[in-house]
Amino acid sequence: MTSYVGSPVTESSPPPADPPAAGAGENLLSLRGISKNFGAVQALVDVTFDIPAGQVTALIGDNGAGKSVLIKTIAGIHGVDGGELWWEGKPVHVRNPADASSLGIETVHQDLALCDNLDIVQNMFLGRERARHLALAEEDMEKSAGETLAGLAVTTVRSIRQPVASLSGGQRQSVAIAKAVLWNSKLVIMDEPTAALGVAQTAMVLALVRRLADRGLAVMLVSHNMNDVFEVADRVVVLRLGRVVAVKPAAELDRQIVVDLMTTGVSTRSVTPPATPETGDPR
Repeated sequence: MTSYVGSPVTESSPPPADPPAAGAGENLLSLRGISKNFGAVQALVDVTFDIPAGQVTALIGDNGAGKSVLIKTIAGIHGVDGGELWWEGKPVHVRNPADASSLGIETVHQDLALCDNLDIVQNMFLGRERARHLALAEEDMEKSAGETLAGLAVTTVRSIRQPVASLSGGQRQSVAIAKAVLWNSKLVIMDEPTAALGVAQTAMVLALVRRLADRGLAVMLVSHNMNDVFEVADRVVVLRLGRVVAVKPAAELDRQIVVDLMTTGVSTRSVTPPATPETGDPR
């Protein structure tokens, strides 16, 4: 039986617009009319969309569109000023990061939040160390860390006891993602996971993102890189000035349409189907 965080919205509370049906397995997290203000600044306005399990949902928008505020709101860093969050078909209140983690929401921030002076195992269990008889359960943590990395097909690290400072950018990103997955997460939010990575390292991280979704996890990918978005995303959510202007399958969009939506909020373009050779053409 799933335990929900905070005080659930009571049956007497007015439901949000178009609430997700309880038990509807395809939508893990649903946002309904989410608003967030910082004084007179409206950072988020009536944000409504769903994040299904087993898919990569890309969140894109220009600088200042509200992407960082939105993911911090989902992660429990910012409280909402209006609207509701629904988790697995039930309304919940996420008041802090601990609430988000208890639901199964983990965030891999752009700075990764890894300690260079600690090894991979120590980083993956940082703040959540396992103990047995007043001593750290080193073997248990090593086993869990190794199994998690192996399950994600992270095979480029030579030892799970090597310091994080010795890892490449792609390896560090892989460790940060594995750290999020280790805690039985159901939704992994990634903020610019390929920023400052080379071509080979970017390919490794994107493959890892795709594997997470193939394992049934929901993935929310925040990225400015259109190549990355169209490489792995199943769905695309476009933010402009704190508002959602489009929620579409990635197959129904292309780079120019996305640019139109990010800059003006609308697009009259349509995806051009791939050219096919004419039937019967003697050439």
